[in-house]
Amino acid sequence: MDAVRVSALRERLTGTGWLEAVGGFAGALRRSVDRRGASGLLLVGTEAYEPWHLAAHLDDQAAWSDVPRLAPTLLRHSPPADAPAHLTHDLRRLAEAGRGATVLLVVPRAAGAPLLERVHDARRHGATVLALDGGGPGGPGQPGGLDRPGGLDGHGGHGELRELAHERLVVGTAAEEPFDLAQHLVSLAAGQRAGHRSVRARLADLAGRLTSTPAISRW
Repeated sequence: MDAVRVSALRERLTGTGWLEAVGGFAGALRRSVDRRGASGLLLVGTEAYEPWHLAAHLDDQAAWSDVPRLAPTLLRHSPPADAPAHLTHDLRRLAEAGRGATVLLVVPRAAGAPLLERVHDARRHGATVLALDGGGPGGPGQPGGLDRPGGLDGHGGHGELRELAHERLVVGTAAEEPFDLAQHLVSLAAGQRAGHRSVRARLADLAGRLTSTPAISRW
């Protein structure tokens, strides 16, 4: 992000409650992967959307922060046979996810029932499920809430995702730029301890880091 967009970001988000929503979700992610007995972070998108950027940023935050377990395993729907080793993990890993595992589901649009059934099975076996959701109201100026668990109805829509996730951040749009921005902010906030700093100071720091993050090569 360039300085103009960072300035606009500060102006747009200050006072909206969106940073608090992001901070709450990122804090839940950090606590889940850093708790005693945690066994790893599984990151999964939809068949049409693989969260490459979020995987890369979380990997960087794991290296820069004091939470190495933020480094995710990216699960892919159809990994090619010649993919690098760290990009060959498929959805079968969800069947192995039990107590101690954290599943982060990134869904700009409807996830589809087959994926949600796999994630639901992981949850039944003890995994913690978090969701970054592009659907429904939310986003800058209209922050999403952190919803609580329920059951599945079999349709694979955003309402079903709301019932499945232990914690859910609603972006409010599947448009590329705001959805990418939400992923940037979540990864940065997950690698940062809140302490006693003001919301404005935290936003300025997060926005500034968006302009200074080095190029990513692993992903």
